[in-house]
Amino acid sequence: MSIYIGNLSYEVNQEDLTEVFTEYGTVKRVHIPTDRETGRVRGFAFVEMESEADEDKAIQALDGAEWMDRELKVNKAKPREDRSSFGGGRRNKRF
Repeated sequence: MSIYIGNLSYEVNQEDLTEVFTEYGTVKRVHIPTDRETGRVRGFAFVEMESEADEDKAIQALDGAEWMDRELKVNKAKPREDRSSFGGGRRNKRF
C-alpha cells in the first residue's frame, strides 16, 4: 500500500518528502510524478512506508497540515485504474 500526498509545492523533492515522512516510520519509496513535456513536478506524490501502521500515523498527522505554504491532502492511495481503453465510454457497443 502507499500514501497519496496532494497539493504539494512544485519545489518539492524526494529528500524533502523522505525527511517529513521518516518522522512517522521507515520510508521505503518516494515517487514524485513529473509532466512528460516540461519535466515539472505535477503537485502530488506517493510514499510507501515499511508498515501500514506507519502509513496510518503519517496520514493522521499530515492530512490538512500546512507545509511549504500549502495545505496537504494525505490519504491512502487508490489502486491505479486500468487505462487500456481509449475513453469515450463506448467500448463494445453497437449502433
